Amino acid sequence: MPRLFVALRPPPEIRARLLTLAGGIPGARWQDDEQLHLTLRFIGEVDRPLAEDVAAALAAVHAPAPTVTIAGVGCFAHRGRTDTLLATVAASDPLRHLQRKVDQACVRAGLPPERRAFLPHVTLARFGRSHGMAPEIEAWLSVHAGLSCQPFIAGHLILYESHLGHEGARYEAVMRWPFAG
Repeated sequence: MPRLFVALRPPPEIRARLLTLAGGIPGARWQDDEQLHLTLRFIGEVDRPLAEDVAAALAAVHAPAPTVTIAGVGCFAHRGRTDTLLATVAASDPLRHLQRKVDQACVRAGLPPERRAFLPHVTLARFGRSHGMAPEIEAWLSVHAGLSCQPFIAGHLILYESHLGHEGARYEAVMRWPFAG
């Protein structure tokens, strides 16, 4: 069964800038260029007919291309343990509007609505379960707190398939739809 998500892909110059942040934290699994994206909706594992219904519903999403602004870094923690380092994305009305349209399309295709709050970001690194808020993480967050990138206009809405393996996830763009206008 395919494991799917819907995302935006930063342009090469933004991805190159984000890749310069990698390093300095033992145990971090840094994302590579192919893994950098801004998730709008995680779908998960679905059977092939539902995947096709999702793709058809997403093809009907019409929205202007959102401008995306990366500003700052942060982390996600679970039970007091840092599990993700990220580049924060400024939440804008057009971006939230697009995310809602994507979620509505997924619901029309037969998925339940997304229950988690939309926190736009680009994942930069992941940690295993044994990682707490190490001094290296705090230092990295402090050093890169002022991260800013030139705003960019997203070119396409992309449906990705995630292939999990021993080396981590590999993402494959299976469908792309250009934005209106």
